[in-house]
Amino acid sequence: MSGDLINGLFELFGGILMFGNCYKIWSDEQVRGSSVYIAFFFTLWGYWNLYYYPSLNQWLSFFGGVLIVIGNTIWVSFAVYYSQKELKEDYYSVVEKLKSIFQK
Repeated sequence: MSGDLINGLFELFGGILMFGNCYKIWSDEQVRGSSVYIAFFFTLWGYWNLYYYPSLNQWLSFFGGVLIVIGNTIWVSFAVYYSQKELKEDYYSVVEKLKSIFQK
């Protein structure tokens, strides 16, 4: 087995697992126990790999990397969206509580 094949399989399997994380955050509509910043770093690293693997003629790693980059990009997008949504809901909840206090 070549190093490219092994790495490509890791990338492919990682991409498949990442789509499971995407489904979880989408179905829960919230982010818990994960850092968007760390996920963003690894997403950027994945984009770098899409440039780097072809320069090494590692095409299996490249194609596996495409899948993991797509999964990471979707996950980060969902995490940012649902985090912002939750912040807005918390803000409006506090505003409504303050209104009810001052209207009494």
